[in-house]
Amino acid sequence: MGESKPMFKIEQRVHSIGDTRRIGTVKYVGPVEGYSGDWVGVDWDNGDGKNDGSINGVRYFQAKFEKSASFVRPHLLSSGITLLEALMIRYRGETTKEEEEEMYVLSASNKKVSIELVGKDKIQNKLSQFEELCGASLAYLGVSSAGPPSQVSSIVPNLKELDLTGNLLSDWKDIAAVCQELPLLSALNLSNNMMSQDVTCLPILRNIRVLVLNYSGIKWTQVEFLKNFLPSIEELHLMGNKISAITPTSTTAQSFGSLRILNLEENCISEWGEVLKLSELTSLEQLHLSKNNISQVFYPFTNSMDKSTHIEAFQNLRCLLLGANCISDLDSVDSLNYFPSLTDVRLSENPIADPGRGGIPRFVLIARLAKVEVLNGSEVSYRERKESEIRYVRLVMSKLHDNQEEIKRSHPRFHELKRLHGLEDERPSNGAKGPQKMSSGLLSVTLKCVGASMGEKPPLTKKLPATTTVTLTVDITSHSFCYCKVGKLKILCETFFKLKSIKLKLFLQEEGSPLPILLDNEMDSLLDVGVGNESIILIDEDA
Repeated sequence: MGESKPMFKIEQRVHSIGDTRRIGTVKYVGPVEGYSGDWVGVDWDNGDGKNDGSINGVRYFQAKFEKSASFVRPHLLSSGITLLEALMIRYRGETTKEEEEEMYVLSASNKKVSIELVGKDKIQNKLSQFEELCGASLAYLGVSSAGPPSQVSSIVPNLKELDLTGNLLSDWKDIAAVCQELPLLSALNLSNNMMSQDVTCLPILRNIRVLVLNYSGIKWTQVEFLKNFLPSIEELHLMGNKISAITPTSTTAQSFGSLRILNLEENCISEWGEVLKLSELTSLEQLHLSKNNISQVFYPFTNSMDKSTHIEAFQNLRCLLLGANCISDLDSVDSLNYFPSLTDVRLSENPIADPGRGGIPRFVLIARLAKVEVLNGSEVSYRERKESEIRYVRLVMSKLHDNQEEIKRSHPRFHELKRLHGLEDERPSNGAKGPQKMSSGLLSVTLKCVGASMGEKPPLTKKLPATTTVTLTVDITSHSFCYCKVGKLKILCETFFKLKSIKLKLFLQEEGSPLPILLDNEMDSLLDVGVGNESIILIDEDA
């Protein structure tokens, strides 16, 4: 009996037979000069091909990259299966441990949450139990369509969460069919499906509250169309789509009236002015902007005198994630104080938050950000805030003394914090000549050896002064010393721990920071680099 010949069309999504993760787009169907029979030219998503769409000097199509395409016999490609067939494969038959680990949906924070199947031991080979399924993960199964009308709705009538990551879906008509088959569906993940630019064919999807379109090729112009069909949308995830511009219409704020979480991480936004176009989304609580190219942040003040019609910018935004951008100025940090509800901020992996690149340590960030309760993913406790603000005030006093003009210009919270913590009577030392006695501002600092060749040495706790304007006086026998810089502390550590033959490097281990901070400038005072009361300094060997 003759084998039926698979039929493919241009721009159709396909995967290799036997490998549902090797996905590409059909760019050519027909003969190839010098070879018999029909061929399908595929541009592979992962760029793992053999050519750029040409063979022996004849071009059949232009691939994305020099070697992202290949020509394949039709019988070695699959155009996919229906949603119902994928459900049967994943949930009706016996599952492997690896497949069970892939059964998940995305939480509000875009993290994987395992699905618990009600009566899972009973649904094996029993189709009737599908009605108990509330969440399904069908990632990378080659789903390309919903299948015959009414079949899916009769099999899984209670499905509310559906993960279709990495399938062959591209036409929004197929997405509309899936949603119409699943009237209770509220969360849909279409990540890693290359979606069509034409989104005009969707019906109103009143129940969809969470839509994930990460790495789907969607642009903001398509988002503007989508909003008209998603009146109840609360979470929209758009990671990795190379979005550089946000082009709202006059109805954007109104149509996205329920949107609480917007994820735009790993895109190409460089101008803060683009982000400000989202400032009138009145329900927006979380805005994820990490891994873009943003270099400046500012709050959009208005000169409008009509307060009755004025909408306060970002009025309900409480979480702003700006990690791994290009922010390097203190004005951007200080501007975050003007966001009326902002309490959760991420600035890690920006130059301004990296002391190794000329940035400021965590305690300075905390002191400058008056309302922040979570910084870089770590909670700011009452104790950490109080200690950070006091350290910050003393640092400014030691550096600028009575230069009021510079303090006012560069440290807008200084006087407020000085009054708050009762430091009005403290005065920076004038640096009088000759040794001075220890003042009351002693800090307790713990020194820990962590180098592999140092052996097991118990930690030592030492006393250090809070200010840096006291002449150096060292008394090793009493284990207390005055004015100390990083270079001098290294010498003291060599003595304390008998490490004369080892070249040392020091790190400050700060509460709430995932990695210790390298203290690499030997002329910095300990106060300059953020050492405070009960700080921990790690002593390692310099390779």
